[in-house]
Amino acid sequence: MPAVSLTHDAASLAAALLRTGKGDRAAFEEVYRLTSVKLFGVCLRILPMRHEAEEALQEVYISIWRRAGSFDPVRGNAMTWLITLARNRSVDRLRSTGRVMTAPIELADDMPDPAPLAPAMIESSQDERRLATCLEALDGRDVLLVRTAFFEGSTYAELADRTAVPLGTIKSRIRRALIKLRDCLA
Repeated sequence: MPAVSLTHDAASLAAALLRTGKGDRAAFEEVYRLTSVKLFGVCLRILPMRHEAEEALQEVYISIWRRAGSFDPVRGNAMTWLITLARNRSVDRLRSTGRVMTAPIELADDMPDPAPLAPAMIESSQDERRLATCLEALDGRDVLLVRTAFFEGSTYAELADRTAVPLGTIKSRIRRALIKLRDCLA
């Protein structure tokens, strides 16, 4: 159902933009209503000072009013066209102030790499293999319960409802399976 809504919104935006190109002020108001939050976000991401982003957004809508007649829905999506206008206007504004934020390349050495180190990746891989081996040693029903409870986040009560097994039995089976896993991994 949401896809229909998105398609409808995209179609109504494109239609409003085409009507704006013909000078329809009500259609321009609709374009603004449908896009102002998104386009302001684009401007604000490029121009972190709020007043700069607001001024850029105003320039974007002036540009939309003037250039809406050049929008061609066959060539692309209306929102993409509008976001491109907002991005380009914001970048132009940032460049015109001469305050493009860059840092010296020497500082790149100090930036941490978020990827784990090779030894940590190897150890993690070995741990995963040991866990998989130990899980295979459990009874099939118990493996399913443990996986569902701990890897999918289901509660014991949900498992009891799904399997039509008493809650106490579910708790006991999972507890025994965890003890077996602990012993296997030790």
